[in-house]
Amino acid sequence: MTKLGVNIDHIATIRQARRALEPDPVAAAILAELAGADGITVHLRSDRRHIRDSDVRRLRETVTTRLNLEMAATPEMLRLAVDFHPDQATLVPEREEEITTEGGLNLLANPESLAAAIRQLEAARIQVSLFIDPELDQVAAAADLGASMIELNTRAYSEATPKSPDLAGDIFRRELTKVVQAAELGRRKGLKVLAGHGLTYRNVRPISAVPEIEELNIGHNIIARAALVGLERAVREMLRAMNGAE
Repeated sequence: MTKLGVNIDHIATIRQARRALEPDPVAAAILAELAGADGITVHLRSDRRHIRDSDVRRLRETVTTRLNLEMAATPEMLRLAVDFHPDQATLVPEREEEITTEGGLNLLANPESLAAAIRQLEAARIQVSLFIDPELDQVAAAADLGASMIELNTRAYSEATPKSPDLAGDIFRRELTKVVQAAELGRRKGLKVLAGHGLTYRNVRPISAVPEIEELNIGHNIIARAALVGLERAVREMLRAMNGAE
């Protein structure tokens, strides 16, 4: 079965809309784990627009599965990651004006600094994942940089399948093929392969069925569903959509 990491950033987004105390991301993490999540993901952004440093500290004390910290590879975030000591750090690109992460890292643009960031995190015994687009040259570069895992960006796939994949036609098949081929190469290169970004209850199954993909990170669609039916039910429903059973 494909594992599920639940991104709880948007629980914090709701809280920050009123600068209030609730809803608490730590409470959300507990509920997600109780519902069967295999890990908890948060993105600590430089502008602290949702998750805050104190959230990460409390999550580190609370999460019993695996805590995955998404972060830019900046000196500030590297220092904080070593201090927080999550189980995993996922390096992502970050642009101040973006609504959400827009694309994967370009590993060919500045490999020396990325390699140094990977070494710093792994020296602190933090597993490192690189968030990349499903491009073969990026997968090969990830292996060359010494990363142990990659997360394939499924944004293009998700945008091609806003409803049922049955209605998407050729673009769905093209984007799915790119993910499949990137996952296959990642496995051949000895990388653990994850995927995520924009996945929904309607389009998740074909990605979950790719045998090389071990885990999916999903946030917004689960939190949107949780607003209607509750977080535990939303997580369980996503696990069923992914794997056909709880």
